[in-house]
Amino acid sequence: MARERSPAFWLHPQTSVTLRMPVCHRILLLLWLLHFSSVYSDITDGNAEHLKREHSLIKPYQGVGTSPSSQWDFWGSTLVTSQYVRLTPDERSKQGSIWNTVPCYLKDWEMHVQFKIHGSGKKNLHGDGFAVWYTKERLHQGPVFGNQDHFVGLAIFVDTFRNDLQGMDRSFPYISAMVNNGSLPYDHGKDGRSTELGGCSVEVRNKDHDTYLAIRYSKGRLTIMVDVDDRNDWKECIDFGGVRLPTGYYFGASAATGDLSDNHDIISMKMYQLMVEHTPEEDNQDWTKIEPSVSLLKSPKDNIDDPTGNFRSTPLTGWKVFLLLLCALLGIVVCAVVGAVVFQKRQERNKRFY
Repeated sequence: MARERSPAFWLHPQTSVTLRMPVCHRILLLLWLLHFSSVYSDITDGNAEHLKREHSLIKPYQGVGTSPSSQWDFWGSTLVTSQYVRLTPDERSKQGSIWNTVPCYLKDWEMHVQFKIHGSGKKNLHGDGFAVWYTKERLHQGPVFGNQDHFVGLAIFVDTFRNDLQGMDRSFPYISAMVNNGSLPYDHGKDGRSTELGGCSVEVRNKDHDTYLAIRYSKGRLTIMVDVDDRNDWKECIDFGGVRLPTGYYFGASAATGDLSDNHDIISMKMYQLMVEHTPEEDNQDWTKIEPSVSLLKSPKDNIDDPTGNFRSTPLTGWKVFLLLLCALLGIVVCAVVGAVVFQKRQERNKRFY
């Protein structure tokens, strides 16, 4: 049985160690922990929250099939074994997908995806990648990593092949996110730059250990974290506010190969319900009627000639908050030292007059 992952277990230092620390060190440690808790609090430990089995894909994959009672259905080249779900084999021109048949009505959720991408192709001679979906429709074949274009909902792409030879500012494999209301196409030729919310480069191919992707949506914020070293050490990839997603959509995963290929395996997809309080207005809203959107997103027309492919200004990330707090603390310490020196000098000066 796979071990339960607890990304935040190390955020609680031992009391005996901290008590021996100088006060200034304790303050620095507190700021450091506050920084990481602000980042890693976006990832559930898998224990405090609620696993939703009707939206989870777990070994030995019972409930997967085409019967009316099945909770997961698959299509194309997908092969379901007792150890993994292979969306595509290491063969050319294959497409496959697996989809949850139960619509998700959770307002706040987190999906953990355990996956493996491997094949015989050497560096830059493999492709194309896979995607994790939360969309209005499911089981539609198409050109976007095995799923339809102009989709409605959320997509997380793990792209392993560079198509845009001019976009050399990023390395591949590359993880990105896209929110669509059906009006935007995914531009394969530009690797989806013009419509992405953000992304990060990760080494995920031919690893001899497990690789993980965590997707959290809560109170209008989308956070993507990765653990590709199997150290239970989550690293932030995307953190974006102003995202609006409805309830009642379907989770799924798909993959595709072209002239180049890879095995794209899904080991598990675990869905957790997050216990979050909402305002009465939010609770009374019909979340099934929300149109997928991003309030901070610029028009795609404004981003066509942007070589960086950025859609957003740079908000205060966890590191920036930490650096600001550290600078503020250093400023306070400097002021306190200067004040103490000035006060001591005045005391010595006053003594001379007595």
